[in-house]
Amino acid sequence: MAIDSQVRERLVRTVASAKSEVRAVLRARIILAAADGLANGAIAREMEVRVNTVRKWRGRFAALGPDGLRDAERSGRPKIYGPEVCVAIVATATSMSPHPEATWSHRAVAQHVADARLVSVSASQVGRILAGLDLKPHKVRGWLTRRDTPDFWQRAPRGVRPLP
Repeated sequence: MAIDSQVRERLVRTVASAKSEVRAVLRARIILAAADGLANGAIAREMEVRVNTVRKWRGRFAALGPDGLRDAERSGRPKIYGPEVCVAIVATATSMSPHPEATWSHRAVAQHVADARLVSVSASQVGRILAGLDLKPHKVRGWLTRRDTPDFWQRAPRGVRPLP
């Protein structure tokens, strides 16, 4: 396997770098050994990996060049809710709660978003989204965090003190 000098230099830098990921170093070492003329079996023994691992990275390098040494994209579970649903959840959780309740529950936020956005969101998903943002609707009590209060803009200048 022949590689040009720029690619070889890049692979050597990857192997020598203390900040390179272990898997990137292994892949670079496999390609450098292959470029030096070693067989797959010899490379596998030297690197203490399976022959199929050597074949895989040599094949990906041959097909895609240096970009073939990166991890392939993983499909994962597709996102169900877009950013607009998350914004609607946060906006609801930080607004005034319905009259009988003192604060928003996850179930109430989910119901409000479902009614307003026509998107069904579970209460547990609301909890995960709010927890991921470190937002606690049960602690949102003051008028300062509730901009939908009718007199917010009149009260805000009096309630906010300048920094020393």
